[in-house]
Amino acid sequence: MALFDKKEGGLMDVIRCDEETYLIWKWRPTGAEANSTKKENSIRWGSSLRVKDGEIAVFVYKQKDGAMQDFIEGPFDDTIKTANFPVLSSIVGLAFGGGSPFQAEIYYINLAGIIQVKFGVPYFDVFDPRFLDFAVPLAVRGTISFKLADYKAFIKLHRLIDFDQEAFNKQIKDAVIKYVKGVVTNIPADNGIPVMQLERKILQINEIVENYIKPRLQNDFGVLVSAMDIAALEVDKESEGYKSLMSVTKDISAATTQAQASVNIQNMQDSQRINAQNMEETLAIQREEAQHAQRMQTDAANFAVHQLNQQADVAKAGAAAMGQMGANGAMNMGAGGGMNPAGIMAGMAMGGALGQGMAGMMNNVMQGVNAPAPGMTPPPPPQLQYSVAVNGQTTGPFTLDQLQQMAAQGQFTPQSQVWKQGMSGWAAAGTVQELAPVFTPTGAPPPPPPAP
Repeated sequence: MALFDKKEGGLMDVIRCDEETYLIWKWRPTGAEANSTKKENSIRWGSSLRVKDGEIAVFVYKQKDGAMQDFIEGPFDDTIKTANFPVLSSIVGLAFGGGSPFQAEIYYINLAGIIQVKFGVPYFDVFDPRFLDFAVPLAVRGTISFKLADYKAFIKLHRLIDFDQEAFNKQIKDAVIKYVKGVVTNIPADNGIPVMQLERKILQINEIVENYIKPRLQNDFGVLVSAMDIAALEVDKESEGYKSLMSVTKDISAATTQAQASVNIQNMQDSQRINAQNMEETLAIQREEAQHAQRMQTDAANFAVHQLNQQADVAKAGAAAMGQMGANGAMNMGAGGGMNPAGIMAGMAMGGALGQGMAGMMNNVMQGVNAPAPGMTPPPPPQLQYSVAVNGQTTGPFTLDQLQQMAAQGQFTPQSQVWKQGMSGWAAAGTVQELAPVFTPTGAPPPPPPAP
């Protein structure tokens, strides 16, 4: 593109932004001082416009009914002409074609860049909700980072004409200081954080402040907060309020520790007392159960003796009856004084019955003494069991019947190594006499005797 217009002979402008860090930057023709003359706003038709990716070029036209804007989004590299500027085409008629100038201010908006503003809140008083009589001075330092998310909404909130980045940053900084001070002042009461712990809760406080500031800066200034970083919460430890609060806090902490220790000791004593009571009750129950069992055993023995005594009384009564029968004529003769056979037979029958009764009674007593306790079954006779070594691993133990089945299947041979309780070590099965029947076929006759 030619730098000189052949028709007018004037110098064409190259409109672009070469700033490295900016949020909003106003373009001025080369050599023009800010706000010196209207010449800085005189844009020649056909000048070259360059907008990088992430940038917006805004052309602001002052009209009687207010300002109007054309927005050119990057990347863009072309000459200024009606096809690219809808608003400009309605302002500039055909009579002003060619290289004729038109009045406009050009601003570049950086959508990709992030602006960082450091802030510091001087000492202000905070109060612990537990001790409102002590004012503790606190200072806050940090950085806020923001960018433009909606440039059209931003332009509605701010006049781009004569926009000053430094003044805008100061407005953001002042707002942040006001918000931070207001939020941090109420954090101890609203979130239950003691003043003495504010410095240790800096991450939690940072999150609270950021959540409060974000929507307000977006609504008031049209910027999107990308980061809120509180670098320090500084308590004035030389102040009287801090010293007084520290003293009271220490006293309360000591009292709390002592009270907690007392509670712990009391809890331990209560636990020991309860455990001792439980142990005493358990032992009492065990003693009662043992005494009850002893009484039951004694009653059972006494019952057997009582039965024996009853049988003895019956026997004595029978013997007495026999003597009485003899005295009454069992041995008397008939009319001539001989023996009474009927009396003798009756006495013998009575004596046999008594003898059988005594024998049965003694048998029952002995059976009761030798009988196992109710509910108990005598244990079965022990079975011989051998462990077998297979491929270096111990298997079993197996009974003789199981070993005989294994021998029939070829899984157990006289060379197999075996062991059982009482053996000093492993031995070949064929050398163990108890295992000889395992290898003898069922029903086979024993070996014949040697020849004479």
